[in-house]
Amino acid sequence: MFRPVATVSIEAVTVTRPARLTGAALCGALVLVTAVWILKDLAALGSPTDLAWYWAGDRSFLARGRAATSLVDPVLLVASAATAVAALRSRHAASALAATGAATLALRLPGLWTPDGAALVTALLELALGAGLVLVAAVGRRPPGTPYEPLPGRPRTGPAVAAGILLAAAALTAAGWELYWAVRLPAEITVDRFTGGRSVVQAALAPPPGWLAAVLAALYATAAVSALARARPTRALGLLAGAFLTARGLAGTAGAVRYGILERLADLPAVHRADVLTSVLGLLAGTAVLVLLAGRGAPAAAPAPYPPAGAPPPPPHPRPPGW
Repeated sequence: MFRPVATVSIEAVTVTRPARLTGAALCGALVLVTAVWILKDLAALGSPTDLAWYWAGDRSFLARGRAATSLVDPVLLVASAATAVAALRSRHAASALAATGAATLALRLPGLWTPDGAALVTALLELALGAGLVLVAAVGRRPPGTPYEPLPGRPRTGPAVAAGILLAAAALTAAGWELYWAVRLPAEITVDRFTGGRSVVQAALAPPPGWLAAVLAALYATAAVSALARARPTRALGLLAGAFLTARGLAGTAGAVRYGILERLADLPAVHRADVLTSVLGLLAGTAVLVLLAGRGAPAAAPAPYPPAGAPPPPPHPRPPGW
C-alpha cells in the first residue's frame, strides 16, 4: 500500500546543507570585517575601556584618537557570530540568516554616501555579504525529508506575548523620540540626522542617528508582531531586537551611572529625565526579551502515525494441495 505524503506548511521548512555552510561562511566574513575595524580602533584609542565608553557615547578623550566604529558594530559582530553557529546547528537557521542579513543591509546602507573611502569600501562589502545572507536564506530552503526531521518551532504563548509587548513599547518609544526631535530641531538638522550631513558628528562606520532609530524601530515592531503572532521567525527576530535594545540601554545607563546622573535624576529637566529613564527601561526590557525568547519553544506536534496495513488478502481458491 502507498504511504500518505506529509503536508508541510510554508514556514515549516529547513535549510539545505550547502546553504548552511554558505551562510556560516558569509557570517564569518562579516565577523572578520568588523573585528578588523574594532582592532584598528583599539590601536587608535589604546584601551578597550576607552573604546567601550566611546561606543557608549563618551567623547571626553577624543584627543587620544577617534574611533571609526560605533555601538552598532559590536552588536552586529556578536549577531553575525551567533548566526554562523545557528546556520550550522540550529533548526532556526533560515530565519537567523534572513534577520542578520536584513539588519546588515539596513544599517550599512548609509555608508554608500560616506566621504571616507575605507568606510565606503567596507559598506559595499558588508552590503554584499548581507544580501548574500538574505539570498541564501531564501533559496536554500527545503521541505523536511522525513516527518521526524527537526523543524523550527513556535515560541510558547506566555513568553512570546510578553516579549511582543515589550518590543512594541520599544518601537513606539524609538519612534516617539524621533518625532520629538523632528519637531524641536530645524528641518536641516532633522534631514542631516537621516542622511549624515555636516551638522551630525558621528563615527565613520556609524549610521546617522535618525536612520539608526528608524531601522531599530522597524526591527522592534517587526519582532513584536512576529512574537504576538507566535510566528516561527520570532526567536531570530526577537533575539536580534533584544540585543540592540539591551546594548543601547546599557550604554545610556552606564553613562548615567558614571557621571552620577541617576543620583540627581529628580533635578534634571523633563527631557533629560525621560532620556535617562528610556535607557534604564530599555536595558531592563531588552534583557527580559533575551531571557524570554532564549528558552525552548512550544513542543512540536508529533507526526501522524502511518495507517495500519489492513487485513491480509484472502486465501487462493481453489486452495493448492497442502494449504
